[in-house]
Amino acid sequence: MAHSPPPLTGIRVLELAGLAPGPFAGMMLADYGATVIRVDRAHPSSLHADSSSSSQTSSSSATPAPPPPPTADLLTRRKTSIALDLKSPAGRALLLALIPTFDVVIDPFRPGVLEKAGLDPQRVLRRRNPRLVVARLTGFRRGDDGGRGGDKYSAMAGHDINYLAVAGVLGMLGRKTAKPYAPGNIIADFAGGGAMAVLGVVLALFERERNGGFGQVVEVNMVDGSAYLASFLRLGMGEVAGKEGVWGRARGENLLDGGCPWYDTYETKDGKWVAVGALEERFFEKLCEGLEVDPKKFPAPREDRRVWPHLRMLFTAKFKSKTREQWERVFDGTDACVTPVLEQRELREMGFDQRPPVTLKSSPAWAIADGDRDTRPASEGQGIGVEGEGWTDKGLAPGEGGEEMLARLMGWKRGVHYAVENGGLVLIDRTRKSTSNYKL
Repeated sequence: MAHSPPPLTGIRVLELAGLAPGPFAGMMLADYGATVIRVDRAHPSSLHADSSSSSQTSSSSATPAPPPPPTADLLTRRKTSIALDLKSPAGRALLLALIPTFDVVIDPFRPGVLEKAGLDPQRVLRRRNPRLVVARLTGFRRGDDGGRGGDKYSAMAGHDINYLAVAGVLGMLGRKTAKPYAPGNIIADFAGGGAMAVLGVVLALFERERNGGFGQVVEVNMVDGSAYLASFLRLGMGEVAGKEGVWGRARGENLLDGGCPWYDTYETKDGKWVAVGALEERFFEKLCEGLEVDPKKFPAPREDRRVWPHLRMLFTAKFKSKTREQWERVFDGTDACVTPVLEQRELREMGFDQRPPVTLKSSPAWAIADGDRDTRPASEGQGIGVEGEGWTDKGLAPGEGGEEMLARLMGWKRGVHYAVENGGLVLIDRTRKSTSNYKL
């Protein structure tokens, strides 16, 4: 089936290299068609620094350059890289020369970093390109919100667990009487951070089409992103129509946090696990049917919390009586809301194919997994899959593929438009035939 190109085809993105949320945003944009160039720090061993460069000097007796610092970026799908020294005038000049032809810049840095580098988003970047969208992604609130809660943490370092903590989300996670647990850096970094940044970019691009072509600065922080994701639970803390809310009790005692015996995980005979989510009465009946228990023989109706410890012990014993595979045979195809808890290793062995998270039927994203590019359905994406198919990443070295991309997008050539100094690209001042003395 023929498809239109992915929806972000033609959108150009400069992703300033940073920790996981920024690269995740860049990868999502690339999956949906954007051209994404990651901007790495210059290093003597970047892929720019090869012996063919006229601006590099080398000899067989020279001490080899140390390897470039390892990058923690595993989210490099369909990206290329250029390496720049943004502390040098010529390095900044090259970035600024790109700005007029790009649509988006992803800023993953702590507050004030771009300003100190002479790259203020509003006064410098957008002045050179009013159409530019600058997505600024921070952990805590930036702190310039008029004193409404941003100042206390804005200058502090933090990670996913810290953003969840001050957003009131971490306190929701954990068993009764147990300490809050860190759920992996999925919620704040990726859902509340990177994905929210993509939403902000797309909204700003949409608005640009309506306002005469003007971009804007997009502010995203992982505290507000995480708190927003918890809206349903926060609003469920009070009574609704005279009934107790879904999150009206302490951690681990609520309907949706494992406090309820029919919304929990249970160990099976072989040491594996199943997830049970039989919230509705009709689904609960199917659960009991599969477990071969009679709800009419319970000491009290299931809504009576006094019977919950009894039900939990009953369900625990029942699920321990069979292996996970045996329970799958019992519940597969039913409405009991019982599923296996699969490990990532198992998914890979089962041939699970990672697909784009959103399907546009007429202009789907690029494919992640390999397949028949001509008959693949839109839900699987279009085009050729990538190496690793979402299970492994080939990585992206500083400078990899970037010069080829600059040639394609800008028509630039090394030695004519830019040179290489200390493993970073620098703009050549063609009026002076020099890479120095820039006034930015």
